Amino acid sequence: MSAVLVSGATGNVGSRALTELRDRGVHVRAFVRDPDRAAAVLGSQTELAVGDFAQPSTVRRALDGVDRVFLICPNDLRQVEYGAAAIDAAVAAGVAQVVFLSTVGAQAGSSTVFFDQHGRIEEHLRGSSIPGVVLRAGHLMSNLIGSAATIARAGRFFLPAGDTPIAMVDPRDVASTAAAVLTTAGHDGRTYQLTGPEAISYAEVARRLSSVLGRSVEYVDVPDEAALAGLAQAGLPPWLAEQVVAVFGALRAGVNSSTTGTVRELTGREPRRFEEFARSVALQLLGEQRD
Repeated sequence: MSAVLVSGATGNVGSRALTELRDRGVHVRAFVRDPDRAAAVLGSQTELAVGDFAQPSTVRRALDGVDRVFLICPNDLRQVEYGAAAIDAAVAAGVAQVVFLSTVGAQAGSSTVFFDQHGRIEEHLRGSSIPGVVLRAGHLMSNLIGSAATIARAGRFFLPAGDTPIAMVDPRDVASTAAAVLTTAGHDGRTYQLTGPEAISYAEVARRLSSVLGRSVEYVDVPDEAALAGLAQAGLPPWLAEQVVAVFGALRAGVNSSTTGTVRELTGREPRRFEEFARSVALQLLGEQRD
């Protein structure tokens, strides 16, 4: 294997996948927009390919000498265009495999834009000549970090999640699975659904978080309208805020309530429980910084 290109390499999944691949002895290249931030997150020794999905020439340059790609597309109104163009560029570059990070619930034609976008990219990958693998990740435990400020300040967090159990997954387990797929044979053409070991509600998340942090944390279920207003106040574009709330509606309807054994089957170990994730980000959720 000559090299693996990881896009979205400074994110919760991409950064960990890059580390996992490097630990397996794989030469990795990170496709990033901001080289200074990438160096801070990934370390100065990481090979960077600076570019943007909106600039196809930078994608083509990043693929030079690459054997495999871990494709993570940004949440954007042009996400399908970006993902399809990256796949086409990989075909033209003679890349041997593309592993695409999708989402549980992905389906072309879905009324939920996120699900439709991921479903359409999946279809494009399947229809291309390149061997492809789809990883449909469940609701990431790391989404809770978006509520870190209110948890630290008030001991509360606000989400429109209802009380439906969600088989949320630690991003480290998604990354480990991606690394396993990228470095072992027999996965081409497969679609894998990745979840944690159990489905828990956000009320249960609050109870477990309270135990890990040693302080009371309360989950407050809010209506969609209040969630939209809060996301707008946080600076999210209206379309993105609407789709985040739409995804929570799908979660309330049970789209991610079933667990799978895929992480264990592909990595050889059990997926992490929520408590393990919470301990790994405890200082961040308490509003403290590591030395």
